Order: sequence, then structure tokens, then C-alpha cells
Amino acid sequence: MVLVCTGNTCRSPLAEALLREALVQRGLDGIEVLSAGTGAWEGAPASESAYLVGLERDLDLSGHRARLLTGDLIAPTDLILTMARHHRARVLELIPGARVHLLGEYAGRTGTAAEVADPYGEDLETYRATRDQLAILVTAVAGRIVGGKA
Repeated sequence: MVLVCTGNTCRSPLAEALLREALVQRGLDGIEVLSAGTGAWEGAPASESAYLVGLERDLDLSGHRARLLTGDLIAPTDLILTMARHHRARVLELIPGARVHLLGEYAGRTGTAAEVADPYGEDLETYRATRDQLAILVTAVAGRIVGGKA
């Protein structure tokens, strides 16, 4: 499973860590979860704010390094979840017919509630709100996977 945002330094690393945690809590620690960015600077660390709000939830993003989204990365993937519609469009440019969804839609949201806004450059409260939104969404995704509806 691959989670996709723009820079792979804020939303998708937080979502990756939160989803891993949610899957482990449900006994599904064998599912590979990665993240990537449509415009990532390969090797960049998680943003300082993402790192800090992650620590508040006992998520350690210190080892995270950004990955650029490529066809080779996502070709073998069963499921790709994106933060916004333009990320989904990029995935489909790379791999037409890929099994890709907006994270929010996969979690049962519709309309604008299905997208996760980019907190980059915003204050810690915005990052906390993004982290909390992601936590709700990935909990629903983990539940869907456990329920066999993935």
C-alpha cells in the first residue's frame, strides 16, 4: 500500500505512520505501507512540524526520507491512497488503471471532505488538525481492510 501527497514530508509520512500503527493494533503487521510524493525531493526528512505533531502521538518520523512517486514504486502495489485528486491523476498518468483512491473516499468521505489539505508552511495547530484528520481516515481504512472490503 502506498500513501501519496505532494512533497512526502507532511501528510503522507504522518498517514503512513498512523496506518502502520492502526494495522498493528488490528494484528495486520504484515502489510507493507509506504509513502511517496508527486513532487518530492528524494531523501528529504519529514518536515519539522510533522515530526513534532507525530511525536505528540508517539509516532517517530525521524527516520523518514522522502520518495518521489514513480511507476516502478507503485506498479507492484495493491492499493494506492492519495491525499488529493491531483495526486490521484498523477498516479493514473504513471500507471493507467492503477487501483488508486482518495484516502478520504476510501474511508467513506465524499466531496471536499475526501481530500486532506496540505499543512505545509502552516502553524502547529494546522498540523495537529491534519494529523487528527489523518488518524480518523486511516482508522476507517484499517477497519475496511480488516473487514475484507479492501
